[in-house]
Amino acid sequence: MIKKIIYYLTPVLLAVIMFTSNFLSTDLFEIGFQNFTVWFVLSVFAFACGWIITKTLGWNHGGKVVFSVIIATSFLSVILIVIFSDYFGLSELLSENLILYTLRNITLGSMGLFGMAVAEVVQLESAVETYNSKLEDIESNIKQKEKEAAQIINEAHLKADEIVYEAQKKFDEISMRKDKIDEELKTLIRTEIELLKKYENPE
Repeated sequence: MIKKIIYYLTPVLLAVIMFTSNFLSTDLFEIGFQNFTVWFVLSVFAFACGWIITKTLGWNHGGKVVFSVIIATSFLSVILIVIFSDYFGLSELLSENLILYTLRNITLGSMGLFGMAVAEVVQLESAVETYNSKLEDIESNIKQKEKEAAQIINEAHLKADEIVYEAQKKFDEISMRKDKIDEELKTLIRTEIELLKKYENPE
């Protein structure tokens, strides 16, 4: 499925949020309300970007895109810090400092992935509710059809019994007529025989 180009603006925005976090203070645990507020807002924006990415690019493709954004942004951040170490106040390029900035990017990227996961879970729950509703409708229709089928079968049995009864009744009537005709024929034959005997023996 071809995704629209405009859908990729959200991953770009996520990359911008992650990249601009490099210019914020690294003292996350310093006592101060501003540091926490800024990072909380950035995390919320990253979460929202992940949510939108799931809605536009989907879970599978969007996850690959976000993962690529995390890798690329972290790599560019390391290059930026190495080149402009004086600007970032790093007198020495220690590996701990590079890891710290990389973890900042990964943390925001993880918030984006978390937003994607939450959006996917919400979509799946909605789909499950829809399927359950459809399943209930199907089960209700099946029960209704079973009742209708049972009613049709009962009516067919009743009609079959009625037909058998009528057939048996007609058969009995025909048998009675046959027996009556046989009896009449026998009586007629006996009468004819007696008459013949009388004519043969007039005495």
